[in-house]
Amino acid sequence: MEAYRRDESHLQGPLPLAIVKPRGPQALRELVRRAQTDGFALVPRGAGTGKAGGCVPTERSVVVDLNEWPGEILISRPDMTLKAPSSALLKDVKAAASAHGLFYPPDPNSWDQCAFGGSLATNAGGPGACKYGMTRHWVLAVEALMADGEIHTFGIPTVKNNAGPALAQLLVGSEGIFGIILGATVRLIPAPAECLTLLLPARDWHALLELPALLVSAGLLASAFEFWDPEVLELLRRFGPEEARRMPGQALALIEFDDPGCGSDAFLERVLDLLGPVSEELQSATDARQREALWAIRRQTSVILKERFPHKVSEDIVVPRSQVRAFFEGVETLGLPLVTYGHLGDGNLHVNFLHADAYPPADMEAHLLALFRLCLRLGGTLSGEHGIGLAKREAFLALSDPYQIEALRALKRALDPCAIFNPGKVI
Repeated sequence: MEAYRRDESHLQGPLPLAIVKPRGPQALRELVRRAQTDGFALVPRGAGTGKAGGCVPTERSVVVDLNEWPGEILISRPDMTLKAPSSALLKDVKAAASAHGLFYPPDPNSWDQCAFGGSLATNAGGPGACKYGMTRHWVLAVEALMADGEIHTFGIPTVKNNAGPALAQLLVGSEGIFGIILGATVRLIPAPAECLTLLLPARDWHALLELPALLVSAGLLASAFEFWDPEVLELLRRFGPEEARRMPGQALALIEFDDPGCGSDAFLERVLDLLGPVSEELQSATDARQREALWAIRRQTSVILKERFPHKVSEDIVVPRSQVRAFFEGVETLGLPLVTYGHLGDGNLHVNFLHADAYPPADMEAHLLALFRLCLRLGGTLSGEHGIGLAKREAFLALSDPYQIEALRALKRALDPCAIFNPGKVI
């Protein structure tokens, strides 16, 4: 059971009392009954790729491994929907949609490894969120195990449903504290027919910070706008794959568009005109292989940093797109020793304290709180896509509106009166 003590965060929990792999409703009913009578917790787990400790066991807990939960991926073209069990891999969900000429946009960095259920429970984001939003924006209905031991369906498989508050949305992103998500129906859209991938080096990395807002203001919404600051880019050149060692610029942005006509010369000229002098060294991916090589480097960035700095502390903060420059000015004023990469297009930045182990714990905690307060002051928050889990629970409770925390706790008491579902997480 050792592997079940951790996820992709820095946290490690105690050994669980047991691992359960349910394969049907009767097993779930019995599991809930015994949890309530015997006083143990149920901690749901998918592929274990979360970064906030959401599936890490706590004291007297049973891990509910959903990898063998039955079901198949079903697509309805007339309804433009896809239904899948929690056990499905997100890559298979996306591939099933693509095989029908359709598109399911959510694309967290672990999209090729994570489970569909985990992406729902954490409201996964990704590079495409700057145009397509997060997982929550695509969910129509959720199937979940609730405290009565039964599986309930919240929502219907169509876009119009105005019969009271949307309880399905309450479960998406709840990290398993209200019930265990067993599957969902999500909406699809026609797959984009074109893609333009641009690599934008910058001699002065500050020149990149306002470009997403500039493009949006001009009516161009990139389907992805990623960036690496100078220190992260240099680390990739030194320790990354061969392709990374040839990446140009003091800092670098990776920009994609998937609008109709984005492959035309006219579209590219419009982009160049908007970017102005910063676009002088702009490069375009020439084929699918080159595009995939660039995205492979982006997906490996976190892994490469973790290998070089195993004790680093990473946070996935977010500020509004219009406040990105103010965020970096605030970081400089506060003297926070961090490096940054990530989703510049929607203000969701992955900030890393590479040498966190060089600071006394109290100093590191002070740095993190200063970082979170800066984000809140600018209209952002302390997690853009990874969630709260165990990793950010103390900061979340300390910095959030007390009324909102009590509202969440009231919902928890109403939906889970015996507190068996993932206790000790989020609230």
